[in-house]
Amino acid sequence: MHVLIMVPANRIGYTELSVGQLKIMQEVITLAIFVPFSVYFMQQPLKLDYLWAGLCLLGAVYFIFRS
Repeated sequence: MHVLIMVPANRIGYTELSVGQLKIMQEVITLAIFVPFSVYFMQQPLKLDYLWAGLCLLGAVYFIFRS
């Protein structure tokens, strides 16, 4: 299962995407996995900080992937 959500940071991934794009993908995947895990399994309250972090990452995705 974890293979499906891995960032393609091997030779193939690096030839298709830049280092910055790979890093932003890594951060988005990490936040998308960490927030539900921390809320459901670790019983942590859902904080507004998660929303702000997600919005910042959406902005980063926009700027790093625009042509």
